[in-house]
Amino acid sequence: MKRSRRQPFDDDFFPGFGDIDEIFEKMLADMERMQKTGGTPQPGKPMVYGFSMRVGQDGKPQVSQFGNVERGKVKDEREPLVDVLNGEKEITVIVELPGVAKEHLKLITTENALDVEVTDPQQRFAKRISLPARVLKESAKAKLKNGILEVILKKKNPEKGAKTISVE
Repeated sequence: MKRSRRQPFDDDFFPGFGDIDEIFEKMLADMERMQKTGGTPQPGKPMVYGFSMRVGQDGKPQVSQFGNVERGKVKDEREPLVDVLNGEKEITVIVELPGVAKEHLKLITTENALDVEVTDPQQRFAKRISLPARVLKESAKAKLKNGILEVILKKKNPEKGAKTISVE
């Protein structure tokens, strides 16, 4: 089933907005491949696939996928919905983990990434999150409340003395 490509906005008005069309095409292709190969989910194993879109700090749209469907196959663990906030001195990572208890949560950080893994037998989540700046691993603080995980990491070399430039 091929959709007609409509382009209501040009790249000058919404740069990068065409990425959504590509994601829909990939999602349709994955679903069709699953139907043809008999890749149906097993009982008790939900099939989750979606994408989120937000405007990055550079003003360009950022589209990211989440779920447990990849190349027409249902994976054992889901990718949670994630938001990364790049502050002046710290990076805040917010992860949606509904129904997860902290004893099933495993977090590992490097200077450049944060790995989130949930090992609950009832539900499994896993995601490697690339960080927009290098961080101090030792500074990591995490809290989980009502299914929302918040991890705060201090930047390794935060920009100091930012200056506003006036335009003539």
